[in-house]
Amino acid sequence: MLAGWFARRYFFSKKSHSVINLIAGVSVVSVAVPVAAMIVLLSVFNGFEQLVRSMNSHFDADLTLTPREGQTFGIESLDTAALRRLPGVEAVSLALEQSALMEYRGRQAMVTVRGVADGYDRVVPVAECITAGDYAVRLGDLDRLVVGRGVAYELGLRSLGESDGVLYALRRTGFSSLLPVEGYTRRQAEVAGVFAADAQTDGRYLFTSLRLAQELFSYPDRASAAVVRVARGARPEEVKRRVAEAAGGAFEVRTRDELNMQYEKWGIFLISLLVLVIASFSIVGTVVMLVLDKRPEFVALGAMGADTRFVRRIFFFEGGLIGVLGAGAGVVLGVGLCLVQHYFGVIEIPADSFLVKSYPVLLRGGDVAAVVAAFAVVVGAMTAVTVRRAVRADDMAAGRTAQ
Repeated sequence: MLAGWFARRYFFSKKSHSVINLIAGVSVVSVAVPVAAMIVLLSVFNGFEQLVRSMNSHFDADLTLTPREGQTFGIESLDTAALRRLPGVEAVSLALEQSALMEYRGRQAMVTVRGVADGYDRVVPVAECITAGDYAVRLGDLDRLVVGRGVAYELGLRSLGESDGVLYALRRTGFSSLLPVEGYTRRQAEVAGVFAADAQTDGRYLFTSLRLAQELFSYPDRASAAVVRVARGARPEEVKRRVAEAAGGAFEVRTRDELNMQYEKWGIFLISLLVLVIASFSIVGTVVMLVLDKRPEFVALGAMGADTRFVRRIFFFEGGLIGVLGAGAGVVLGVGLCLVQHYFGVIEIPADSFLVKSYPVLLRGGDVAAVVAAFAVVVGAMTAVTVRRAVRADDMAAGRTAQ
């Protein structure tokens, strides 16, 4: 294309003002850096997302059903037997989760109590996370506690069987300032085991039986969630659709990925895109200066028959050329940095207690394509508006008159 040939000649030829060459080079660099930064940020987020997903596979179910209104639902309102018969469903269980205060040998800690029904370990492999004792929230008629490692550390629990833990929860019927003790429900149970998943979960959660949780929080015959394990080989999205149809409109069904990190990646992408938009203004400045530098040649172009539309295409391609060079350099730099971090772990996490030593990185081709596509739209729109305003119809009038 002739306009593209002119654009390449204009870009690489020596300008009448040498500072324009420098500004064009700076524009390429200013575009390459945010493109590379976006690729690196999204790849690091993917790495952490994969890490969290692997950890939560031992704590969150494949599918979770929660009521659309309120915090709990009546167990009789959900036909769990029908859910178990659905194709692709391997196991179903119930859970009731609320906050409470735990006391152990004079020490206290705020915890999130997750009361679970029998068979919960067939849905979520909690037993694989046990580091001391065993996973048994019920032993005959006795209710028991399985606490997180962080909770055990905060309460000073060094060995199992020393004494029972005591749970306190506010009564839903009301609180009396005259008799504060009467405003709490109290339940005592033996600590049977300690589990370890991740620092955030370990320091907050404990498991117990659904019966004890219902008594503690005064929710008889109620639960806050139903959890579903998807059979191996089944498609989670397809099973989710079937479960949602069977459960009815009163329940919301979410996958494990939807429960964790739903919108953070899009937020990071949009914030980074704003930085890219700001960096793209350097291309606008470069294109304007190139138009001013080449304006004396418009007379010759007009004499050869070039019209305003043709000249605008030249400088549109000029801005596109800067964008392509910058985006290409940014993709190479971003992908290179991600590969170096992935294979060599150059940048380490400054925390001895974290599960990984260096920042995890997962490079996805879709993210690179999304960054390039978003950049192309931004640069194309900004360059088109700039060229339309910078190259006016009367600039070519002198050339056409001379012809």
